[in-house]
Amino acid sequence: MTRGDDGCALTPHRLRYAVLGAGAAGLTLALRLARAGQDVTVLEREPMPGGLAAGFRVGDAWLEKFYHHLFQSDRAILSLIEELGLGGQMHWGTPETRVLWQGEMHRLDSALTLLRFPALPLPDRLRMGAALAYLKASRNPARLEGQMAAAWISTWMGRRAASVVWEPLLGAKFGTRADQIAAPWFWARVHDRTRALGYLRGGFQQLYDRLADELRAAGGRLHCETAVTGICRAPEGGLRVETDAACTRYDRVVSCLPTRVTCRLAPELPEAYRRRYDWGEAFGAHCLVLALDRPLSGGYWLNVNDAGYPFMVVVEHTNFLPAADYGGRHLLYLGNYRPMDDPLLQQDAETVFAAFAPHLRRINPAFDPTWVRERWLFSAPYAQPVVTRDYRAHIPPFATPLPGLYTANMFQIYPHDRGQNYSVALAERLARHLLATPTR
Repeated sequence: MTRGDDGCALTPHRLRYAVLGAGAAGLTLALRLARAGQDVTVLEREPMPGGLAAGFRVGDAWLEKFYHHLFQSDRAILSLIEELGLGGQMHWGTPETRVLWQGEMHRLDSALTLLRFPALPLPDRLRMGAALAYLKASRNPARLEGQMAAAWISTWMGRRAASVVWEPLLGAKFGTRADQIAAPWFWARVHDRTRALGYLRGGFQQLYDRLADELRAAGGRLHCETAVTGICRAPEGGLRVETDAACTRYDRVVSCLPTRVTCRLAPELPEAYRRRYDWGEAFGAHCLVLALDRPLSGGYWLNVNDAGYPFMVVVEHTNFLPAADYGGRHLLYLGNYRPMDDPLLQQDAETVFAAFAPHLRRINPAFDPTWVRERWLFSAPYAQPVVTRDYRAHIPPFATPLPGLYTANMFQIYPHDRGQNYSVALAERLARHLLATPTR
């Protein structure tokens, strides 16, 4: 008879699980397993749960380190929010999305605003609208497999629409790999979006704190500030997980870390597995967050399609949520995705702000650095997989060749893009699989 970390005896059907990572996937999976009677421990390197959606305090509310919102199509996470009693805090609205083109901001977030978009001739606007309607209505992205997004856009929307609207966005997100991005990924970016956007008022950190509380109530454990340093076979069966504090045996280990990190932690994974799945690139996320004493502009989301800017997007959070929620602060994200070796990811907040501030004046000539009351800088590795045409062939299954080791991460949600919803849906699917699968 084996015993869990709490000293309680485990029945033959009660397995000891380690879940690595306390983001959306890890905590959802852990909660489902714990509620099903499994012995679950979540190990998280950071001081608090939430992963890429974790927050920091701004006044009396939480704010995400990296901008987040939900769509009405995000059924998995909306169902979870309701289940955890937070549904009443969801805020829905239709804030403006704009494009910066040739020094001017143009609203571009609906069929009507596309028809009014002055950067394209009317025939090109109609052509682009028809192509977007096709992607929105299509339920089968498989027909796009083997095609690249940039080429598909140019063919079906026309060269002018591609060069004005889409190529700057793909280039800002994927750099030199922009022309190699898979068309099904672009389908998902259009198909999944809704005009209305949702936000958990007070911050998504509340969701992750509630998940952690529910996990503990179900008998599970969450250990933050615990870095995993290795995974290996245990002589007595199962797997040993080494951390900076201990070495513990588990029957099953689920890594919600990037596949590349999992491969580094588990040297016993065979070479054939590594060749196929320890593959490709992922960019880091980078956000400078500013608290201003007044709004910068009137829109919520500004795609920077003009060349020469050091950031790809301006997200003015308090043009969606009221500034009063944050003590009157007007909150602004300046966001980027960059290769992991990009020098920007190593710079401090003062250096980054000095480089970014002149470009805010290009957006609003009245901007003055004295408007800035506070600033914060965040970066995270492996935040955006580079979804090239052959990406699908390198998506790992849940089970690895190392008995008892499973993976569940954002690299497996293709063709959908990174996001809380698809991580929750992935975890729900894996939980059902694990609970129905006997030990190997």
